[in-house]
Amino acid sequence: MTCSILILGGTADARILAGKLAMDSGYRILLSMAGRTLSPVEQPVPMRSGGFGGAAGLADFIRTGNFDILVDATHPYAARISANAIEAARLAKVPLIMLSRPAWERQPNDKWQRVDTIEQAVIALGAEGKRVFLALGRQELLPFEAAPQHSYLIRSVDPVEPPLKVPDARYITARGPFALDEEIRMLEENRIGTVVSKNSGGNASYGKIEAARRLGLPVIMIERPPQLNAAILNGANVPDIATALTAIRHQLSLFEKRGE
Repeated sequence: MTCSILILGGTADARILAGKLAMDSGYRILLSMAGRTLSPVEQPVPMRSGGFGGAAGLADFIRTGNFDILVDATHPYAARISANAIEAARLAKVPLIMLSRPAWERQPNDKWQRVDTIEQAVIALGAEGKRVFLALGRQELLPFEAAPQHSYLIRSVDPVEPPLKVPDARYITARGPFALDEEIRMLEENRIGTVVSKNSGGNASYGKIEAARRLGLPVIMIERPPQLNAAILNGANVPDIATALTAIRHQLSLFEKRGE
């Protein structure tokens, strides 16, 4: 009996998880990406790109594709797709494993100002012009046009098109992870005074947070959306790749026993 796994991806965790599952023999794995990155990195398993048409569309895709398990390894801020995944798993009657990496915790000497939204981050920068590093996705930059008094440094995987309508913005196109010394050098060379970041969690993008701490820079930290009700997940909310693998393999073993 061949078990099938649908992984909702878009993070490095999803790619690593898919690769580890691919090392196990006999599983059919499909990694689904939102399609927002123009040049995604090569994936270790077959993949598709694009949306599903809401929870009902995702449930139909699961049923039509005969998937046995749904894994949500999307970004912690992708609240809509995660909510759709919960509902789709219920409709399609398949187990859901949600990989939700823990948020970063404030450390001694961190200078964080916590806000709930991008718009609040714009306001938190204040009226006086600052040199700001925006560690955000391309789709989240537009609100900063309302604060043209600042000088912005923007780093993204794909070029920002069109560029922001502000007098002073520099763009870096690069893909992480970035080492701590690289982040310190970037902040120093660009004379950055404030970092704006989402609390993504994990290690891949933590370098800029540690660099800001080392340099004594304030960080405007955009908090995660309200947590989805973990009770709905029936214990399927896991914090890391190793735990996700254990949960997935447990579910797969149940399918295999039923297929004997």
